[in-house]
Amino acid sequence: MASLRRWLALFAVLAAAASTGSVSGRFVVEKNGVRVIRPEHIRGRHDAAIANFGVPHYGGTLLGVVMYPDKNTTACDAFDGTPFKFRSRRPVILLVDRGDCYFALKAWNAQQAGAAAVLVADNTDEPLLTMDNPEESQASDYVDKISIPSAFINREFGETLKKALAKGTDQVVVKLDWRESMPHPDERVEYEFWTNSNDECGPRCDEQMSFVKNFRGHAQLLEKGGFTQFTPHYITWYCPEAFLLSKQCKAQCINRGRYCAPDPEQDFDAGYDGKDVVIENLRQLCVHRVANETGRPWVWWDFVTDYHVRCSMKDKKYSRDCAQDISRQTNAFDQMVVVGKTQSQISQPARGRLCVCPVVNNVQYQGDGYTSCEAVGPGRCAIDNGGCWSETRDGQTFSACSDSVLTGCRCPAGFHGDGYQCEDTDECKEKLACSCPECSCKNTWGGYDCKCKGNQLYIKGEDTCIAKNMSRFGWILTLLVLSCVAGAGIAGYLFYKYRLRSYMDSEIMAIMSQYMPLDNHNNEIQPLRQDSTA
Repeated sequence: MASLRRWLALFAVLAAAASTGSVSGRFVVEKNGVRVIRPEHIRGRHDAAIANFGVPHYGGTLLGVVMYPDKNTTACDAFDGTPFKFRSRRPVILLVDRGDCYFALKAWNAQQAGAAAVLVADNTDEPLLTMDNPEESQASDYVDKISIPSAFINREFGETLKKALAKGTDQVVVKLDWRESMPHPDERVEYEFWTNSNDECGPRCDEQMSFVKNFRGHAQLLEKGGFTQFTPHYITWYCPEAFLLSKQCKAQCINRGRYCAPDPEQDFDAGYDGKDVVIENLRQLCVHRVANETGRPWVWWDFVTDYHVRCSMKDKKYSRDCAQDISRQTNAFDQMVVVGKTQSQISQPARGRLCVCPVVNNVQYQGDGYTSCEAVGPGRCAIDNGGCWSETRDGQTFSACSDSVLTGCRCPAGFHGDGYQCEDTDECKEKLACSCPECSCKNTWGGYDCKCKGNQLYIKGEDTCIAKNMSRFGWILTLLVLSCVAGAGIAGYLFYKYRLRSYMDSEIMAIMSQYMPLDNHNNEIQPLRQDSTA
């Protein structure tokens, strides 16, 4: 177990080192502004990353004097007394160095020493990152007590502040501004929620899921009322290219090492693997994205809460099948977009392409898996009419979906449109039918009604009118023609019967002549007589 932990630590260090320069594109780093007011020669604005602990002054500002301790520059040890509380009339913003201990411990020690805020200067040239809570249970004794804001600044800005402080000629006054971190200055609050589907990471996971359960109802009411908009985030790592073929990367990563998570039990030969956590995290991201785009973002809270209760790792139900059962039983999505079971189902190597369209009631769906999944093939019209137009009026129903057509929507006869919206076609106005001189056309929904003037009959196939009654001369002419036709038929029949009988007589005579003499053969053959003598 000790060797496994050492390997995990090495894996985490290598992953962090390899991710330098790409973290900003991989995670969302919440930032606020730090503006230098004095001295004049370093005045300007700089970015800082808001910590994931403490209490940021969202929507407000803090003007204070920067101080850098003479010793204990990393703030990993408690300061004696309250050395930063009364040295200035303005609040003290303590500048400390990164390294040697947890970020949260630095903030706690600074708060105990009287600082109003903390700036942690990076010791490496890299993009800004979010200072997170430590995972160890010992940190819970002070993390919840931190009430001052903390921010992470880059190495260059930190060195500039230290040089200005080293001169000692003037105070370094900065202004922390959290107004810029508010996404939109409107009536809606937008916030981000960092979470994880892993339920085997100890007290921190239990605390997180307890928060989800307790906050679920409040979050859904706020979302439904349009007061808030939230975005969940899931932290992932990636495997360095040199270790892609290792047992550890294969167990903890998917998509050729692009997405990784630590092994829940820290045992690669038992229980669940890190890649199981990654797939479930991505599945829950898919659920939120689809729910948000369909106008029901609050469904994510139901799905995540039910999954934790019914699909826990302890019960050996942490799986894709359990997630689909939750979707079916809660009817969260009629056409739920689900994550593929294995990496082989990832159709594209692009980041996040893990959503595929499912098969529902033996009907296959096709689409990008995120914003669109359309039914295709036989039976597609039975589900939401295949996404096509349909309308019923006066007991008549017309639909643009046809089971004989595997894909697409086409307006039926009598309508025009793109198949998703169809409008009645006015055949009379557009002269598409019933256009003969004697015709009288009336448009109906989905068709038309055509009548002929006078005593005439409309022939739809020919689009013409014919008379229903004929004149006396016409009847006589018709009868004469019919009589001629009938006479010719009878004469032909009689001639046929005569010819057939003559033919049959000649055939019979030819057959009988082979077995007995006939009258016209008496002179050729004579029978023997009894009284003849030799």
